[in-house]
Amino acid sequence: MHLIELYKSVQGESSFAGVPCIFVRLAGCNLRCAWCDSEYTFTGGKPFTADEIVAQIEALQPCPLIEFTGGEPMLQHKELLPLMQRLLEQGYTLMMETSGERPLADVPKAVHKIVDVKCPGAGSAANSFHQPNLDALTSRDEVKFVLSDRTDYEFARDFIRAHALEKKCGGILLSPAFNKAPSDLRTTDNATLDPRLVVDWMLEDGLPARLSLQIHKYIWEPRKKGV
Repeated sequence: MHLIELYKSVQGESSFAGVPCIFVRLAGCNLRCAWCDSEYTFTGGKPFTADEIVAQIEALQPCPLIEFTGGEPMLQHKELLPLMQRLLEQGYTLMMETSGERPLADVPKAVHKIVDVKCPGAGSAANSFHQPNLDALTSRDEVKFVLSDRTDYEFARDFIRAHALEKKCGGILLSPAFNKAPSDLRTTDNATLDPRLVVDWMLEDGLPARLSLQIHKYIWEPRKKGV
């Protein structure tokens, strides 16, 4: 598997936010979201065997929560899925961040999937969601919408309502997009959409969703990697 980095920090998003977590960041992505903050993962990485990755994870114990992210981890699904099953059998709790463009039906059900649905503001990646993935969602999973503006919010709201999304997964995340060239300030001034507006819209519409801020960008300087 081609790996960009592997490190221990705290989970920055989702219902696991703030929980210590080992991040396994895989190389490669087939999408180019306009607001992407992980462009350094698009190419490169170093090859590691499953045994080598497990050894790195074991060296960072104790920490039972592991997240696979990228890039797009499902581009390496042939190697990733057996590794996930192996780690589950060892007693780890697993998460995976995915764009939602790759089929997810074969991901082990015990994995907590954070599945993106790309809004119009994602640019060329918009409308890339693989619709059959709605049937692969479980109560462990969360669906995330990154929002750049009101149009993105309305897209997310209408998608949630059209698919009764709250009945298909365990949580719905609305995450304001972050400036690709942020200052060193650890404030919401670096968000391209003011979180206060998102809260106002959520309350007005009574959406069954959670405001999701990337807390690692408020704990550390926003451009810092490996945290």
